[in-house]
Amino acid sequence: MTALSPIVEFKSVSKRYGDGPTILDQIELTAQAGDFISLIGPSGCGKSTLLRLIAGLNPVTEGSITIAGRTPAQEAAELAFVFQEPTLLPWLTVARNVELPQTLRRTASAERAAVRDRALDLVKLGDRGGAYPRQLSGGQKMRVSIARALTLNPKILLLDEPFGALDEMTREHLNEELLAIREQQAWTAFFVTHSVAEAVFLSNRILVMSANPGRIAHEITVDLPSPRTSETRLSRPYQDLVAEVSRLLRSVESL
Repeated sequence: MTALSPIVEFKSVSKRYGDGPTILDQIELTAQAGDFISLIGPSGCGKSTLLRLIAGLNPVTEGSITIAGRTPAQEAAELAFVFQEPTLLPWLTVARNVELPQTLRRTASAERAAVRDRALDLVKLGDRGGAYPRQLSGGQKMRVSIARALTLNPKILLLDEPFGALDEMTREHLNEELLAIREQQAWTAFFVTHSVAEAVFLSNRILVMSANPGRIAHEITVDLPSPRTSETRLSRPYQDLVAEVSRLLRSVESL
């Protein structure tokens, strides 16, 4: 194997809030550039907390996290976060919502518009820049949220159950679109989900976490061919992996 420096590395990371219980316990994790890692596990196992530690939104209690050899705070400009809710500003148009990160960075207007338009085209909303959030469907709102994150040109994209509230058909379409975007932008992804089928479809690695406290109980390598399409979901290797990850998830939920 080629010795590559990890883009994200957890060393004996534990997290608790004040005198409360341990949320994450002794997490060891290495991610290489280009990984798409899904985190799955019972509620309360620390999946979202793990993303927040990578983003530097919360400090670790014990251990260390490095991103490209630096602290999360030092690499904050290289990360983008997509939350469970689109968190769009209702008084701004789609275009203004998408360009907000560049506005805050005081990017020149011409460059800001170019970056915004590229991001909207990537999520297939190039013709909706003048619309307001109230005029969009749930799937379109999430596309806008993803576009806004992509304007940061991140090395690492953190996604905390972004499609959890959507219907199954919309969710499957967005899964396919997310992978298509990734072909054009080479970011590393950490993706929280409660859907085993979604985790298998999107990822090259799946981490099954156990709770009380949160630990990485199992890691599964997903070696499905690309591009992944609706036909992928009909294949025997995909269905076998969904069954195996489901089995492992049930095993940790019974602990």
